[in-house]
Amino acid sequence: KGKILNVEKARLDRILSNEEIRTIVTALGMGIGTDDLDISRRRYDKIIIMTDADIDGSHIRTLILTFFYRYMRELIEKGHVYIALPPLYRIRKGNTEYYAYSDEEKDGIVKKIAKDGVSIQRYKGLGEMNPEQLWKTTMDPENRTLMQITLEDAAEAEHIFTILMGDQVEPRRKFIEENAKYVKNLDV
Repeated sequence: KGKILNVEKARLDRILSNEEIRTIVTALGMGIGTDDLDISRRRYDKIIIMTDADIDGSHIRTLILTFFYRYMRELIEKGHVYIALPPLYRIRKGNTEYYAYSDEEKDGIVKKIAKDGVSIQRYKGLGEMNPEQLWKTTMDPENRTLMQITLEDAAEAEHIFTILMGDQVEPRRKFIEENAKYVKNLDV
């Protein structure tokens, strides 16, 4: 539904007044924070975060993970939080479709099935898939790819989020300098 509030810099009353966060808390039905949280009351066994596979989706995923880490950590500790991994590419040859989750996987499929008569579609977001494709690749329990979030994953996301979104300029500058060499396909 879009970006949620950055809980790192917000007071609890502001967090609870945020519509997206209220919707998550209500949907899960188990309270929030240290005093009211009771995960035995949760309505869902798996909480699956599904975002676009682009930089905005990554930012939204980090915001949601930070919220869970700060206010519903036990969900992560008990293994209930997952990230859905949608494909980046649909490769079609004739009536056969293949889905690839990375450039390397796409290249391998294309090499294997031959280049002639192959069409490749790059998904920029979940909205580019029709409902059947989204179900088949990302939502169907028989076919989807999920990554279970561990406390270490959430702590790392929270740490990076604090560096990049926090009040301290020096750690952010250092992070950017150290990681700039890994940037591919920068859209300025």
